[in-house]
Amino acid sequence: MQEVLSLSSFAKVNIGLQVRNRRPDGYHTIHTVFQEISLHDTLTLKKQSHGWSFTSNVDWVPTDESNLCVKAFLVLQKAHPQIHGVSIHLEKSIPAGAGLGGGSSNAAAVLKGLNTLYNLSLEDKELKAIGVALGADVPFFFQGGTQIGDGVGEELAQSPRVIHGTYLVVVPSIHISTGWAYKEVKKHLENKTEHINFALCLRERNLSLKIFKNDFERIVIPAYPKIGKIKLQLLNAGASFAGLSGSGSAVYGIFDEETVARRAESVFPSHRTFIAHPTNQ
Repeated sequence: MQEVLSLSSFAKVNIGLQVRNRRPDGYHTIHTVFQEISLHDTLTLKKQSHGWSFTSNVDWVPTDESNLCVKAFLVLQKAHPQIHGVSIHLEKSIPAGAGLGGGSSNAAAVLKGLNTLYNLSLEDKELKAIGVALGADVPFFFQGGTQIGDGVGEELAQSPRVIHGTYLVVVPSIHISTGWAYKEVKKHLENKTEHINFALCLRERNLSLKIFKNDFERIVIPAYPKIGKIKLQLLNAGASFAGLSGSGSAVYGIFDEETVARRAESVFPSHRTFIAHPTNQ
């Protein structure tokens, strides 16, 4: 019986993001394309006789029950008491608070890992139902790849195509509050009636990504001009498309050639940068 398991926990970017209606529970409905990319954390799970322990290679990740990895363990253990205990070690590479889904990905990886370690035989549908209570992006990471996201992000459908290319992700030292971003974006979009169906766009033979706009850019770029500058620099450096992921602060460019993407990386010496590819490319 397996006692130790190591898992890659991948990041995501949003290829376009529409903010639609505010729900009674305070969340907003969205329409987006999630693309999983090869930038990843590594989680090592080890069975233990009872309880949990958590360690990480970075000191900014919480190590108490507010940690999403720990929350994932506690929620699954409550539903399946045959889970005795686990030690979790997280090697963190995905920046926090950048719109790359690192915490949600970690939670999904813990749920998947515990399902394997303890032979629970839970299907993705069951894991997603548990995951959405931990975070709206968590369900996406059970299958990853390229998916259309609706609802709060938990209503998922496989995309008819992968968004191929080499992704250059640029992460400035800016913290953007998700709560602030949603509050502000609704002020700017109250009269917006145009809703583009990204799934239909992805079926077009001659796809242009220019139609995949992120509504958050309308309020984030004026408030944080550096974000707009990074996007323009990516396009000037040869990206066929550039955009904000989630509400930021990560900005990414999609390049047709990896050599061009790596050359473009030198344009951003003062920012954290990552070269990545779609996990399903």
